[in-house]
Amino acid sequence: MTESGTGERRKGSASSATRRRTVRGAGGAARSAAEALTELIGHPLEGVSAVCRGEDGGWVVDIDVLELARIPDTTSLLATYQVELDQGSELRQYRRIARYRRGAQDQ
Repeated sequence: MTESGTGERRKGSASSATRRRTVRGAGGAARSAAEALTELIGHPLEGVSAVCRGEDGGWVVDIDVLELARIPDTTSLLATYQVELDQGSELRQYRRIARYRRGAQDQ
């Protein structure tokens, strides 16, 4: 897209494929996975609990989210989602792998 035939590209008109870039490091993978998951499920994020390289060179990220806020806060329901990204930081898949009460101890 051009403005007034000058050949200049408008701000913000780059395609999503152009804007995406290769993830650099675990921190970048965690940010990309968190953004993608938030877009899909809309629950507030609590944090990232794991990041590791996938077999295909992508990333696997475990993200904890608040699914149901309750009072007192220790009874709120949280979940851990596993998000898989390809090498270009595109979401390949996600799934909920655990659901638990905030105050519950790890088993």
